[in-house]
Amino acid sequence: MEKARTRISGVATRTPLLAVGEGGSRIWIKAESLQLGGAFKLRGAYNRLAQIGAERRPAGVVAFSSGNHAQGVARAARMLDMPALIVMPADAPEVKVAATRALGAGIVSYDRARESREAIAAHIAEERGAVLVPSFDDVDVIEGQGTAGLEIADQLGRAPARVIVPCGGGGLAAGIALALPNSAIVTAEPEGWDDMARSLDSGAIVEVPADAPPSACDALLSRRVSDLTFGALREAGARGVWASEAEVRAAMRFAFGMGLVVEPGGAVALAAWLAGKLPEVEGDTVIVCSGSNVDPVAFAAMLRDSA
Repeated sequence: MEKARTRISGVATRTPLLAVGEGGSRIWIKAESLQLGGAFKLRGAYNRLAQIGAERRPAGVVAFSSGNHAQGVARAARMLDMPALIVMPADAPEVKVAATRALGAGIVSYDRARESREAIAAHIAEERGAVLVPSFDDVDVIEGQGTAGLEIADQLGRAPARVIVPCGGGGLAAGIALALPNSAIVTAEPEGWDDMARSLDSGAIVEVPADAPPSACDALLSRRVSDLTFGALREAGARGVWASEAEVRAAMRFAFGMGLVVEPGGAVALAAWLAGKLPEVEGDTVIVCSGSNVDPVAFAAMLRDSA
């Protein structure tokens, strides 16, 4: 992970750690929503792509994502002069599709309900001889994401007592768990999509059921976590919580009051904390806000409806 930090130095943004409240508060927000590309994903994507040998770079990379990993891979590929193709769900937010395309990546759409993005991406990568870059099931990606945890310790001058992290496939949470082995790790997921929490509770991977409810947290709608991420979080003794759609919207409004635009999936950790779903702890609690790629019209409507 220290090598990953060296690779991404000067590429990824060192995002701020913001105090919540006044008067010596020990609650902090790690604002990965201010990362280059609007999400933490550039950390892992660049760390992975930078290690691809020169002989393989002309064939490029293939990834699958609802948008944030797509942009991270597309941006890293452009920086390293590599072609990129991203498999994205047909219902991905247009702001994420447009941003990915603007970075020069090709896009292949799929039906989230009926098709396997992993199978589509693997087939394309094999045809092209390209490198497949998963969004979380990859050691180099996890280590890149974990550099956010190294930054947290540097910025505080110590390891926090607890870190609350949005979780889809678990790459960011697993990376932070590895970076901060003495901190308690809490994963936060949308209601009905809390498969990491249920997996940690049961001691084995549990998939999201087919009848899971719709959610605005598109960035976190992975139906199965990976052995790598689950294993790292299980070894870390992590636990999980979930947040409702209403709690997520309340967190987005709270973050906006602090000057942050945070997308639904990026706000679930803050939502869980604001909703009182976690006990108080001695020491620092760091809440990761992990993305800002939200449709501006929908975001404005959400703020207006709360008035």
